[in-house]
Amino acid sequence: MNQNTLIGILIPFAGTALGSAMVFFMKKEMNERLQKLLLGFASGVMMAASVWSLLIPAISMTEEKGGIPWLPPAAGFLLGMGFLLVLDTLTPHLHFTDEKPEGVPAHLKKTTMLVLAVTLHNIPEGMAVGVTFAGVLSENTTMTLAGAFALSVGIAIQNFPEGAVISMPLKSQGLSKTRAFAYGALSGIVEPAAALVTILLTRFVVPFLPYFLAFAAGAMIYVVVEELIPEAQSGAHSNISTVGVAVGFVLMMVLDVALG
Repeated sequence: MNQNTLIGILIPFAGTALGSAMVFFMKKEMNERLQKLLLGFASGVMMAASVWSLLIPAISMTEEKGGIPWLPPAAGFLLGMGFLLVLDTLTPHLHFTDEKPEGVPAHLKKTTMLVLAVTLHNIPEGMAVGVTFAGVLSENTTMTLAGAFALSVGIAIQNFPEGAVISMPLKSQGLSKTRAFAYGALSGIVEPAAALVTILLTRFVVPFLPYFLAFAAGAMIYVVVEELIPEAQSGAHSNISTVGVAVGFVLMMVLDVALG
C-alpha cells in the first residue's frame, strides 16, 4: 500500500477526530438547530457520494465489460442494504433521540451503546473509501486517484459534524471532555479499519468491483434512511435539516465531478 492510499483512508478518520475535538471549545450542549443542520448535511453528502462516487462508476464499469448495466449495481445495492439491516438488528446500540436501545439486548453502558450507534454509521463509509482505493490500486478500472480522494474528503467533511454530534452529547451524559473526545474519535477508527481490510482483499475485490461499489452505496443509503433523516426530522426545526441535505448533496456532487 502506497503513501497516497494510506493518507486517503486516514482522511475520514481525521474528520471525525477534529469534529470530536469541538467538545473542548463548546461550553454547552450543541444547539438543536445546529445539530439538525449537521445531520441533514451528513445525509446529503452520503446520498451524493452513493450516486456519483459509487453507483455511477459501478454502472460505467459494467457497461465497459459488456455486462448488463443495471444488474451489478442493483444486486450490490440490495446486498449492502441487507448487510446493514442485519448489523443494525444484531448490534446493541442507542441513538441520541431514543430512550430504548435497539439490537440484541445487552447490559452495556448508555455511553457505550451511543458510541456503537455511530460506529455502525461509519462501517459503510470506510468500505466505500476502501473499495474506491482498491479500484485505483488495480490500475485496470475507471477509478482515478483524484476521484478516490474526492470521496475520502467528502466523507471527512461530513464526519466533522458527526464527530461533534457524538462528543457533545457524551459530555452532557457526564463524561469528561477528554473521555467524550476519545469516544467520539474512536467511533471513527472503524473507517480506516474497514477501508484497510477492503484494500488488502483487492485481488478478490476487483473482479467484482461494480458489486462492491454498489454494496457500499446501499449500506450508506441504509444509514441515511434508517438513522440520519429520522433523527434530523424529529421534533421542531425539521426544515433546517432539509437545507443541510441540499448543501451537503451539492457540495459532495461538486467535489466528485470536479475532482473525479
